[in-house]
Amino acid sequence: MTSISTALAIYFVLWWVVLFAILPFGVRSQSEQGQRAPGTDPGAPVKAQMLRKLLWTTLISALIYAAAALAYRAGYLDIDRLSKLFGLPLN
Repeated sequence: MTSISTALAIYFVLWWVVLFAILPFGVRSQSEQGQRAPGTDPGAPVKAQMLRKLLWTTLISALIYAAAALAYRAGYLDIDRLSKLFGLPLN
């Protein structure tokens, strides 16, 4: 059993990884839309839709974390199995 702080740390890292994977979806740049604001980069997004992306990130992270937690409790993610999977010998 892991501690609450360890579980939160794992979820925090997972959340950021998922966020960076989700950020590019649905982004239209100013040059693609033809709506360039003076003084901005042509690649700047027209609508970033950050609230929507933050909600999706939270949902997807929770699902991945829940699946990993269930696999860990069922014994599929123990150190012996993972070391064999990655070819790392245990001393």
